[in-house]
Order: sequence, then structure tokens, then C-alpha cells
Amino acid sequence: MPVLQPPRLRLEPLDDRHFEGLHRLNRDPVVMRYITGRPDTLQDTQSMIDRVKARWAEFGYSWWGFIRREDGELIGSGCIQHLNRDPEGPLETGWRLRQDAWGQGYASEAARHMVGWAFETLKPELVCAVCQPPNVASATVMERLGMRYVGLGRWYDMECKRYDITADDWPASPGHAAWCADLAG
Repeated sequence: MPVLQPPRLRLEPLDDRHFEGLHRLNRDPVVMRYITGRPDTLQDTQSMIDRVKARWAEFGYSWWGFIRREDGELIGSGCIQHLNRDPEGPLETGWRLRQDAWGQGYASEAARHMVGWAFETLKPELVCAVCQPPNVASATVMERLGMRYVGLGRWYDMECKRYDITADDWPASPGHAAWCADLAG
């Protein structure tokens, strides 16, 4: 399973060893307001880890934990998965961060590495991302990647804005340029 190495993070496929950090993240109602609308219980977090491990085994991609290199803390998580959990749907990226990690560029850093990995390894025609309309911070990360707004739709039982970037557009995008700069060191 791939471990991704952005400059300030280590993206590790989520598994049981991440339970405590993931539960700390997912039990925060402010973090979860645009994801599920409620904080996770201990069982919710374990169920997520179990689903994620099964998806890694089935597809070879799913959710990573964002481990901050400077202190080894899990400060977020993000994914490459099928939109709306439908294997026939396009690949989607998404993320969530602890509040104390907001506004520091971690989401953009992790997102460009997940998307870069997806285009390089999985070779999809496009990668999309969705967020609820009031979630301006996530929409900003999508735009920084070079994703384009394509409209509103209903995914995950919520009204969401959808952003896409195609394989043809990725090489000229700001996300690709930043990803290449990260890889060059």
C-alpha cells in the first residue's frame, strides 16, 4: 500500500494503529459538520477503519492518515475513492483536518499528492471532489489544485458542489506544479 511523502506530512493508509488519532479527528463536531453533520462515536470510527482496510484490499486505494512529520501526530485524513462510494463512479479526492491544523496549507499539500498519485498510478480520465456549498475552505483547496466547478448535485445524501480536473488538464494545473516542486525537494 502506498505511503505518500509530502514535505511536511506522511500519508499512511489508515488502519487500526490510527484509531486514536482518527477518532480524535472524527469526534469533533466542527470538523464533521460538512461531512456527516455529527461527531463520530467509537463504533463509527472503527467501522470507518474496517471499511477503509477492505477498500485498500479490494481497490488498492482508499483513505490515508495525515501524519505531521514534526511530531508524529495524525492531524487529518484524506482519500482517493469512488464518488458516492459507487464503484462505477469517477474517482474522488477528499480530506478533513483537525481544527488546530486549519489554515496552514496541509490540506492543499496532501490533496495535490493524493491527486498526483491517482493520475500517475491509476490513470483515471478525471478526479473530482465535492463539498457542501458553505464549505468555502474545501472549495478553495479544490480551486488551488486546478479543479473546475462543474455544478451542484446530490452525493452522500447532501447537496454538494462538484469540482473536476481531467488527466489532460492536470499537467498544466497549479496543483501539478506544486506537486512536482514538492517531489523535487
